[in-house]
Amino acid sequence: MKMFMGGTGRGDVAVNFIPPSLNVMIAVHAVLEGPYNNATGLMGDALRIFQVIPANEPYTALGYTHVGGGGESVAPQVLETTLSNAIVDWVVVELRSSATPATVLATRSALIQRDGDVVATDGASPLVFDLLGGDYHVALRHRNHLGVMTQTPVALNASPTGVDFGLASTMTYGTNARKSLTGTFPAQALWAGDVTFNKQLKYAGSSNDRDPILVAIGGTVPTNTLSLVYRQEDITMNGVVKYAGSGNDRDILLQN
Repeated sequence: MKMFMGGTGRGDVAVNFIPPSLNVMIAVHAVLEGPYNNATGLMGDALRIFQVIPANEPYTALGYTHVGGGGESVAPQVLETTLSNAIVDWVVVELRSSATPATVLATRSALIQRDGDVVATDGASPLVFDLLGGDYHVALRHRNHLGVMTQTPVALNASPTGVDFGLASTMTYGTNARKSLTGTFPAQALWAGDVTFNKQLKYAGSSNDRDPILVAIGGTVPTNTLSLVYRQEDITMNGVVKYAGSGNDRDILLQN
């Protein structure tokens, strides 16, 4: 809009004034190590195929504190999409203070597709946050992977701004914040195995991520499996909790 200043005489000056946007949009892209296939460049959507992805976001029930978000739900038809845009799981996107990265200013529960696109609950749109346009750290959380955050603030406005955590060129906060996956389709991925959702990977000792896998399958017979489930302990996200044998969930944790 234009704002006129200086009175009504010939000295009037026209000043172009662009007000800050009342919301910001972001298009996040990421890779989850657990379901990723580096031969195809896609994540598996077994949870969707087995129809175990919950209709309501799972993070509130895990004790996660949303800021402005929370309680999001997905319509059944969104989970019917197949191929590269098929839904893999729920994630959380956070916008954090540019000055104090530990301060979360806004959150949204969202969906991640097989190709890594993070979309709104309609299964297609970028995410919208009720914040003024400006600079924000962008973080991504998943229920059994370690989170990741941009190293420097990102300028956001009312047009979708892309942040691709799958690229090595996207600098991230901290040391070894992502796992480098090799193969036909190499990628930078979120570390798999945070079964306890406590922001760390731990194979042995107190409060480790390995023991819950064994407990989930019964606690005594390591060859048991738990099938067609939506569980934290299913690190590979194939709908099966498996402690021993080929393709088990424990090995990923051990390797990390």
